Amino acid sequence: MKANQAIDQAKFNRFHLTLIIWCFLVIVFDGYDVVIYGSVVPSLMQEWSLTPIEAGAIGSYTAIGTAVGAILFGLLADKIGRKKVVLLCVTLFSLFTVLGGLVNNSTMFSVFRVIAGLGIGGVMPNVIALTADYAPRAIRNALVSFVFIGYSVGSMLAALVSKSFLPTVGWKPIFWVGGILLLFLPFLLKVLPESISILLAKGKDAELQTVLMRVNPDYKPQQNEKFDRPEGKEQGASIMKLFENKRSLSTLMFWICFFSAFVLIYALNTWLPKLMMNAGYDLGSSLMFMVVLNAGAIIGTILLGKLTDRWGFKKVLVPLYAAGGIAFILLGFMTNITVIYLLIAVIGAASIGAQNIANAFVSQYYPPPMRSTGLGMSFGFGRIGGIVAPTLVGIVLTYQFSHQMTFFFIGLAGLIAAIAGSLVQNKFSFYYENESALKNLSVNRE
Repeated sequence: MKANQAIDQAKFNRFHLTLIIWCFLVIVFDGYDVVIYGSVVPSLMQEWSLTPIEAGAIGSYTAIGTAVGAILFGLLADKIGRKKVVLLCVTLFSLFTVLGGLVNNSTMFSVFRVIAGLGIGGVMPNVIALTADYAPRAIRNALVSFVFIGYSVGSMLAALVSKSFLPTVGWKPIFWVGGILLLFLPFLLKVLPESISILLAKGKDAELQTVLMRVNPDYKPQQNEKFDRPEGKEQGASIMKLFENKRSLSTLMFWICFFSAFVLIYALNTWLPKLMMNAGYDLGSSLMFMVVLNAGAIIGTILLGKLTDRWGFKKVLVPLYAAGGIAFILLGFMTNITVIYLLIAVIGAASIGAQNIANAFVSQYYPPPMRSTGLGMSFGFGRIGGIVAPTLVGIVLTYQFSHQMTFFFIGLAGLIAAIAGSLVQNKFSFYYENESALKNLSVNRE
């Protein structure tokens, strides 16, 4: 039999709840550790006499680490297992975030941020893949999207902690808070299951049966039961396999979508407080814009994520990306505070929120044995956008372009993502290839 059949037919139970809670917690701290640099940029520029280009470069260095981590650990996870990689990545980004809060110069700070970036980049695609591995078919989109709401929750926490700590104890303790997840490593080691594809590849059928009984209590293991292994064309995790079975165009379009979305996200994470200060707001108000941004991301993920089950991913993502680009452009021309808050909420839904939905899309587009590789490569190219954005905005600020022009150039990324998303070919996805089989399975079961 196929192991994924037992998972697809499962009803949400305690196993899923436990998995989702812990994955959610990991992403909360991942989001926190990504955003804290942007929250303290104004303070670091003043304390270390950094120019906008230098401050932007530090953000880009971190993004380089995340790009390498996404690709490296995405490939590694499909070979040694997602659980091991998640634990390693959590250790990296938590430990080196704490160390970043112990230094007194920009050089060592940059080194520690790059190493932390490796873990930040590697943990996302693997948590997504692990969630998608075990989520029941009927609610898979919702669960994957929910886990990544944790990113926005972590981002909001970063802004709120920064708003509270900066005036009283300075920026360093903000980084120390990012290490709290290290205390939970023993629990993650015990609770997180290994990925289905690794258990199948290593022939651990007995362990797989144990996991499937937890996933689906209706599953009844049989003595000497043999599980179907992935066919040769789907085995392994080489990058070239992402271009097989007529998925070449879609793979490239996913990479462009992620690149463009991360331009928006990293421009916001690194520079939104500073940009809003340049527009005349104080630091406290500018950090509140980060809270509104991520509140918009949470609301957008929940509301629009549900629509993907009815309309499909493309019909939600394409207009959402376009709306984000347009809202970003309009932001530079508005002065009414209510309208600005509304636009920032829309941008949050159309950048971070859209990315959460896109994560679920990619996780289901490729076969399970290729899931971490597909996500890792998409995230890798996305992180290249994250590398470009902080330095690019720093250059724009150095040459003192108007903030209207700054918002205009960044907003174009949303429109590019919309065009690329419209070119993804649904008909060649693993999800659509297996949809008829799943429907037949449900009929037979009844």
